[in-house]
Amino acid sequence: LVYLTWKMANSPSSKKRKIDETVNCVDEKEKMNIVLGLCGSFSPITNLHLRLFEIAKDWLHAQGKYVVKGGIISPVHQAYGKKGLESNEHRLAMCRLATKDSGWISVDDWECQQDKWTVTELALKHLQEAASEKFPGDNVKLRFLCGADLLESFAIPGAWDPEDIRKIVCDYGLVVVSRSGSNPESFIYESDTLHSFKNHIQIVTEWIPNDVSSTKIRRSLKRGESVRYLVPDPVIDYISKYKLYQDSS
Repeated sequence: LVYLTWKMANSPSSKKRKIDETVNCVDEKEKMNIVLGLCGSFSPITNLHLRLFEIAKDWLHAQGKYVVKGGIISPVHQAYGKKGLESNEHRLAMCRLATKDSGWISVDDWECQQDKWTVTELALKHLQEAASEKFPGDNVKLRFLCGADLLESFAIPGAWDPEDIRKIVCDYGLVVVSRSGSNPESFIYESDTLHSFKNHIQIVTEWIPNDVSSTKIRRSLKRGESVRYLVPDPVIDYISKYKLYQDSS
């Protein structure tokens, strides 16, 4: 009887149950409620942008300490002046089309409604307020979702105000989804600013390589090449309808 009890307790199904119980050992009421905020140009929005949310959500839930309540896409104001940047109206419309069937990702137009371009730190402050209003009583915390390329842009001279970087990392924290071939851990180690706040940065590895970018999509569209399965179909139809990205910009 003792042997039988030991064998049952150490069976594969029992071990799996113990692992599952360990992963989910944090009481639901004690888990941190998270809203993921993704800022960017989205000119145009691609399937990779949407995948960032799914990858980050899966990883955070797997930690057993977080509940992702929602995701927010915030397109930058057209006054940002980046090459290839379509109008506020077009990019907002494309983002809304891309997320219309999502049950948890929404689009925020606050940045585009401003009179001029605003720094990311102010956009995140607004997203935190919007998330708190959308999920009252849940004490939600905004996390800045980004790719490793944005993290590395912190080192570009003049691209970011050092104080804004400090506020972004300290006040909101980063969830960084690394692209194939990137090494965000090394970049954090080499940056004195980021290294001092490394506990506020969560690195999520994307094991399925995906090198889609809006820049490459615009290039393909200019050349008349298909971007199907790289961009949501409603967005492709919208681009075709308004003949976007056909010039040399």
